[in-house]
Amino acid sequence: MTEPFKHKSPRRMMCLGEYSVIAGITTRQNGYSEVPYDSLNMGLHVEDCKGHVIRNREALADELQIPLNQWVMAEQVHGTDIHVVKKDDGGRGAFDKNKAIADADGLITNQKNMLLTAFYADCVPLLFFDPKAQWIGLAHAGWKGTVHGMAEKMINKLMEQGASVDDMIMVIGPSISERNYEVDQHVMDHIPEVYKEEVSTSKMGNKYLLDLKELNKRLALDAGLNESHIHKTNLCTFEEDKLFYSHRRDQGRTGRMLTYIGLE
Repeated sequence: MTEPFKHKSPRRMMCLGEYSVIAGITTRQNGYSEVPYDSLNMGLHVEDCKGHVIRNREALADELQIPLNQWVMAEQVHGTDIHVVKKDDGGRGAFDKNKAIADADGLITNQKNMLLTAFYADCVPLLFFDPKAQWIGLAHAGWKGTVHGMAEKMINKLMEQGASVDDMIMVIGPSISERNYEVDQHVMDHIPEVYKEEVSTSKMGNKYLLDLKELNKRLALDAGLNESHIHKTNLCTFEEDKLFYSHRRDQGRTGRMLTYIGLE
């Protein structure tokens, strides 16, 4: 499978470059934050200096040519609620985390010149695009969001708005890889038996290695997506320490990448 993410600049990697969308993920490079958030931390919810974070966001906004008052952010509570973004949502969460869209982990829209955004440091970014219906979506899927069906719920929500499962494209973005993501029996108990053999490897002492990216792919296939329309990255946030933040690798004290998608 061809790697869907390509370097655009030190600050970001892009995907879906052949379509009329602007989409990608930031790196941790070429920003203003100091150790341990060095340097392009995009998250206001970690203990970084707010001024550095806003400066980082403004630098990306200039690069994307989409101002912060057209960015939209969700609260991200490891749930599966999805918000349909309208024009008047512009700027929510961009300057103040308390003004982000509450209780949501998924965003969808058909509004042009709006940037759907979300934060990551090991969890799985899920990007959606229907090139015919011109609907886009972005979801945050940690293990809880994944096993509770975020991929399927995003697909269904987009279809409710007029998108087609036959035309829909999904990109599975950089996150922690199976070889670095050890989980316990509690997590495995939430995964349907039909998927367990394909997405996990058993270890000693009721420990398992879990492939969250592959689990999201399997769930999307079962929701009706065409396999040729699912693009899964090989990039691992845990291993690429110069490129990405990792909550697990950095023991919780780290920054956040921003995944984004917008209709041009």
